[in-house]
Amino acid sequence: MNYYMDAFGEAWNLIITMDQELLKVVSTSLRLSTSSTIIASLISIPAAVIISRTEFAAKKVFNVILNALLSLPTVVVGITVYSLISRRGVLGEYDMLFTLPGIIAGQVILIIPLLTALVRNTIFSIDEKMYKTAKSMGANKKQQFKLLLMEARYGIIGAVIAGFGRVLGEIGISMMLGGNIKGVTRTITTAMALETNKGRFAFALALGFILLILSFSINFIVYFLQEGEQYE
Repeated sequence: MNYYMDAFGEAWNLIITMDQELLKVVSTSLRLSTSSTIIASLISIPAAVIISRTEFAAKKVFNVILNALLSLPTVVVGITVYSLISRRGVLGEYDMLFTLPGIIAGQVILIIPLLTALVRNTIFSIDEKMYKTAKSMGANKKQQFKLLLMEARYGIIGAVIAGFGRVLGEIGISMMLGGNIKGVTRTITTAMALETNKGRFAFALALGFILLILSFSINFIVYFLQEGEQYE
């Protein structure tokens, strides 16, 4: 019992005193997750709008594939991107392996299907009468697009936050593409795995507390946005 109490006490002490090594790991994770989410959002949101508001021959097949990609394991993404950016890979000349850009590339690929599907579902749920009314009042394509974004804003923000939470808690891609290099590519999840194996349980526990706090915060924000969308 004393072992657990001591570990909890030391973990909270690391957090309260803002241990520099701890802060470095957390800041690296937040920078990676933020960058990946922004890039994926710039791709996914327009793609979701096109899928939702455009009719094309392979639309049903595309939606089935998109839904299937939601359960894509992180290690599959990791090994695929690894094969592309390793020295013998197609993009090997850019030296992206074991770097932050390499991890970002993998994380972007991981959450693009998630963001696209969530935003697509949000747009599907918008009442079709809104578009017809806007069109009858002379709204052009640009104005209709702005109206769509305004109506779907809560769902879009919720999707972006969900994507952020997804990459923040993943470990496979960060480990395979980043190499868990101290002070460079070490993230919260990879550091937790390493430090636990090294016997630094308190340090790993402190990172676990921080990850839980961030996860609860993300879920609370998503829930708040969903409630706001229902009562608007």
